[in-house]
Amino acid sequence: GVELCETDVYNKGGEGALELAKIVIEATSKENNDFQFLYNVNDNIRQKMQKIAKDIYGAVDVEYTKEAEDAILKIEQMNKGNLPICIAKTQYSFSDDPKLLGKPSGFNIKIRDVILKNGAGFIVAIAGNIMTMPGLPKVPAAEQIHMADDGETILGLF
Repeated sequence: GVELCETDVYNKGGEGALELAKIVIEATSKENNDFQFLYNVNDNIRQKMQKIAKDIYGAVDVEYTKEAEDAILKIEQMNKGNLPICIAKTQYSFSDDPKLLGKPSGFNIKIRDVILKNGAGFIVAIAGNIMTMPGLPKVPAAEQIHMADDGETILGLF
């Protein structure tokens, strides 16, 4: 019951996603749209993170570093705590530990930092040791790029 289309943003940039954008706008503009957040958007940042961690990831609890606690306080003092939450964590697990593959149980998620993305309109919680640059494999292609012995030729680009 959901419309779909092919996109090609890799080759065509934003133009390659125009049809998809129209479909999304149309789907979210319908009167019978029953979209709901998992949490109450007026809950505080910690409550929203608890809800995501427990209800989606299956965590027992959420722990916060001092840096994360300070960031949460600052964001709430700026009256931005009502923004949606995104938790950046390893892609290998529902936990923040890449060694706990898949859907482990009995774990806590540790939030080490919280970043306000004010222009985008959301808050990013950084869980565990993760970079927020998506899409990198375990061994990025950049590790194969090097200079040839002649000192002028670059190898490993393609």
